[in-house]
Amino acid sequence: MATYRPDPLVADDAAIVLPPNLGAIPQRWTIPVQYMQGLVCLVDIALIVAASVAFSPLLPLPGDHVATLRLDRIGIMSGALFALIAQLVGAYDLPVQLSAGRSAMRAANAWTGVTLFAAGAAMTVLDLVRIVPEAIVLWFLACGLSLMAGRAAMAAIMGRLRRHGMFDQRSAVIGTDRDAAALLRYISQHRLLTLKLVGLFGSDPRANQRQGDDRSLPYRGDFDALLKAIRDGVVNRVIIAMPPDKERQIRAMVARLSQTPVEVRLAPVGQGLWTQHEVAVLGEMPVVTLQQWPLSRHQRLLKASEDWCLALIALVALMPVMLIVAIMIKLDSPGPVLFRQQRQGFNCRTFAILKFRTMRAGGDGGEAVVQAQRNDARVTRIGALLRRTSLDELPQLINVLRGDMSLVGPRPHAPSTRAAGRLFGDIARAYPSRHNVKPGMTGWAQVCGWRGETRSEEQLLGRLEHDLFYVRNWSIWFDVRIMARTIAIVLRQDNAY
Repeated sequence: MATYRPDPLVADDAAIVLPPNLGAIPQRWTIPVQYMQGLVCLVDIALIVAASVAFSPLLPLPGDHVATLRLDRIGIMSGALFALIAQLVGAYDLPVQLSAGRSAMRAANAWTGVTLFAAGAAMTVLDLVRIVPEAIVLWFLACGLSLMAGRAAMAAIMGRLRRHGMFDQRSAVIGTDRDAAALLRYISQHRLLTLKLVGLFGSDPRANQRQGDDRSLPYRGDFDALLKAIRDGVVNRVIIAMPPDKERQIRAMVARLSQTPVEVRLAPVGQGLWTQHEVAVLGEMPVVTLQQWPLSRHQRLLKASEDWCLALIALVALMPVMLIVAIMIKLDSPGPVLFRQQRQGFNCRTFAILKFRTMRAGGDGGEAVVQAQRNDARVTRIGALLRRTSLDELPQLINVLRGDMSLVGPRPHAPSTRAAGRLFGDIARAYPSRHNVKPGMTGWAQVCGWRGETRSEEQLLGRLEHDLFYVRNWSIWFDVRIMARTIAIVLRQDNAY
C-alpha cells in the first residue's frame, strides 16, 4: 500500500488508502467529435441529392420541361447551399447535433431557406411559373423528410458514441484545494463535454473529499504518478486548477509536462496568470491552453495515413533491392541479415528498430551503445556500402507499418547513447521533447547535415535544435520537402560510416 504524509492543514490524520492503480483504466480508441460533425454535413448533402434523383420521375413535369428542370443538378447545388446555410444557423453545433429534436428543427429552418431560393430561381430564371409550384412542393417534402430522418439517425448514433466515450479526451486534474473541487463539480454537471476524467493528482488525497461531494474524483497520486500515467498512455490532457499564488509551482509543473506529448490547460481560478496564452472553452467556462499536443488529432491521422500508404508502396517497390541486399550480407559475413536494437520512440517508449546488419555479428549490440566511427573495424565491406547509401535503413519501413516510426521525424537513439561521455538526456533538459512525435527514418536534422556520429555536446544540441523545430512546425508539405531532400542529399554525404 502506498504511504502518504498528512497535510498539516488537515485536521484528521487518519491513514489514507489510495484507489486502484491507473493501469486498470481502459485505453479506448477515440475519434475527434469534429469528424462526426463533418460526417453529418456529408450525409445531409448526400440525402438531398439522393432524394432529388429518386423522386424526379414522380414529379408532375410535362415532357418538354423534364430536360429543363434537371433535379440531379439542382440537388447538388441545393445540397451545397444547404450546408452553407445550415452552418450559418448553427445546425452543425455540437449541442444541436446531440439532440434529435433540435437538430431536425435547425435543419428544417435551413432547408426552408434553400427551397425558397430554389423556387425563386426556377420561376424567375427558367420561367416555369405555371408548372413549378406543384413540383417544388413535392421536391421540398421529399428532401425535407429525408433530411429529418437522416438527422434523427445521426443524432442517435452520435449520442450512443458519446455515451460510450468515443469522443472523450482522457483528462487528469492537478490540484487538491477548493478550486479543484469546484472544477470537478462543474465538469461532472456539464452534460455536453467530451472528456473523461481519469483522476485527481496532487499532494493531498483528501482535499476534494473535504468539499462534501460524494462523487469526488479518485485520487491517483502525486505529480510523478501523473507523469507515469502520461507515459503509459492513460492521460492525454492535463487541467491545472490551482490559485495564482502557486504560480511558481505551476510553472515548474508545466516545464516538466513540456517533456511529454500531452495537452496542458489552466483553469481560470485567478487573474493575471499567463494571460498571453490561448483561451479555450470547456463547455461555457474558459480555460487557458498552456501547451497543445505537438500534432492535433486530425494531423496525427493525416501523418499516419501518409506513413502507412507511402511505406507500403515503398516496401513493395524496394522488395527486390532488399532481397539482393540480404543475399549480399549473407555471402559477406556470418550472422543474421537483420539487426535489432532497442531505441527510444514516441513518448520515450522503447521499441526494437530493424536495420540490415552492417557490422560483424556481436559487434553492434550490447547495453552501452557505441556509435559507429570513421574506419570502424566492426563494419563489414558490404556494411560500409550500405551505410554510405543508407540502404541499411530500408527494413525500418516495417517499423513504420507497425506504427513504431514515421517516414519523417527525429531519428531514434538508443537510451544508452552518449556524447562526450554523457548520456544525451543529461546534456540537454529539453532532450525528451523530441520524443513528442514518432521517430523517423529521416529527419530535418539529417537533411541539414547533422548525420553520423555525435561526438560532442555541441553536435547533440545542433541536432536537438533541428528536431524541435520539426516538432513545432510539422506539416505534410514539410515532410514532402524533407523526403525530397533526403534523396538528393543523404546519398552524397560523407559523414555516414
